[in-house]
Amino acid sequence: MLRTRLLLQTEREAPAEAEIVSHRLLLRAGMIRKVAAGVYTFMPLGMRVLDKVMAIVRREMDAAGAQEMLMPALQPADLWQRSGRWDQYGKEMMRLTDRHDREFALGPTHEELVTSLVGAQVSSYRQLPLNVYQIQGKFRDEIRPRFGLMRAREFFMKDAYSFDIDEEGLAKSYDAMYEAYSKIFTACGLDFRPVQASTGMMGGASSHEFHVLADTGEEEIAFCDTCDYAANTEVATYSRPQAENEEALGLEEVSTPGKQKVEEVSAFLGVDPGRLIKTLIYQTEDGPKAVLVPGNREANAEKLLSVLGEGPTLMDPEDIEKQTGIPFGFAGPIGLKIPVIADSAVAEMVNAVTGANKNDYHYTGVNPGRDFKVDETVDLQTVKEGDRCPECEGTISIRRGIETGHLFKLGTKYSEALGATFNSESGQIKPMIMGSYGIGVGRMIAAAVEQYNDDRGILWPASIAPFQVTILPLVKEGDDLWVTAHELHDTLEERGVEVLIDDRKESAGIKFADADLIGVPVQVIMGKKAAENGEAELKVRSTGERMNVSLSSLADDIIRMLDESS
Repeated sequence: MLRTRLLLQTEREAPAEAEIVSHRLLLRAGMIRKVAAGVYTFMPLGMRVLDKVMAIVRREMDAAGAQEMLMPALQPADLWQRSGRWDQYGKEMMRLTDRHDREFALGPTHEELVTSLVGAQVSSYRQLPLNVYQIQGKFRDEIRPRFGLMRAREFFMKDAYSFDIDEEGLAKSYDAMYEAYSKIFTACGLDFRPVQASTGMMGGASSHEFHVLADTGEEEIAFCDTCDYAANTEVATYSRPQAENEEALGLEEVSTPGKQKVEEVSAFLGVDPGRLIKTLIYQTEDGPKAVLVPGNREANAEKLLSVLGEGPTLMDPEDIEKQTGIPFGFAGPIGLKIPVIADSAVAEMVNAVTGANKNDYHYTGVNPGRDFKVDETVDLQTVKEGDRCPECEGTISIRRGIETGHLFKLGTKYSEALGATFNSESGQIKPMIMGSYGIGVGRMIAAAVEQYNDDRGILWPASIAPFQVTILPLVKEGDDLWVTAHELHDTLEERGVEVLIDDRKESAGIKFADADLIGVPVQVIMGKKAAENGEAELKVRSTGERMNVSLSSLADDIIRMLDESS
């Protein structure tokens, strides 16, 4: 490809709104162009990267036995109403009404449509298992679209859906997708972690997220330094220390004047913050409820949802006192007349400290079970760096990650709602058991840039780079070396190499800057100095390594280098 024929305009600076590295570099490298907030055009250079990612996705999905199809983005409202998600999805769903006043949505995902479709096509257990997928534009009306391809309102996603006759079949389909995803991320050259995750609005029994590790990631993931344990911090747990084997003391009310915060009380009483029981009062749909966690830990918002229901809010001090009579900073579980939910570590505490539910007093010698009743005991804590792994003796580390893939075991949530049933071998009519599997294809591109960049531009992994080689002739048009550069370009193309030659009448500095910015893995620099010795200079973009190579063997050496790096 001749640079003068390529629709590409690079920029020295990115717009001020571009907050993260991938957004800035993809704009500056001319790979994407903004149309509206959260809406982008893939320019030819960016499209080459997108095509490569999609080709890898298709290869591994096909190898896993999935069949590609293409469903419409425009979906009738009644399908979503039958699943219950028309109202649940909220304002993120882009909705419209046609000329006949029929309601539609621009699909943010396709569980409803694919379930209805397969339910109409499949009737017997002999037709199952089945896995279908598509790569298609999706739409979500983000409240604050930002970060370029990372959080857009229109984006490319690969979504797949499996249908099985039983849970055992679902487990096999799920494992096949897990393995395919691992191969996809590896083939794209990404450093990633599959982690246990919340099912959220999708519902179902369990799920895994695939995170590309990057400091700019929006989510935190916890993983063990010894074994394969990894989980989103929304659901991650850790191995709790054994309860101390000590004799239970008697309950004692002690004066703690003005001491409300955990650190104030622990310092005043001379006890470790982990000895305190922190009592949090939440307003729920069923009224106020108390949540107990150790004083040195935080309650996890996602875990709270599973026990408090949708939309719990931490009550403000005035409402707490008005509804329970408890003064702010001195709440405790003893004598509470509202439901009490305790973290499992609290249930095992001995001789703890809690608020006494009156101003300037706390209890010491508090022992759960003896001194107060717990209505429910669950894991409520947020994992911290340095905690012990729940599956081995290793240590938990916390890293930031960019969620680019998600697997869900849906079960029968959608098949029951939309009537996707089959006749079993015994003649019974049963709902299909489903799984759902998504990859943000455009987001993978942004994640790759977040992971691979330097102060000069992008460092594309070889498998998804827009071109494999760029040739930079630093001589005037018509010069012998200019002719040699074009002959090399033609030879490489004939031998199947994707090559871009910068044939512009620009300075060496501009050509070098653009080559580094767009991140083609191998640069061939053809200047007079090297040519005098019958050589060209090869530069490896990712490492900065440079080497002089004879012009006579240049094509063979480039191809050998590409083969060794693939």
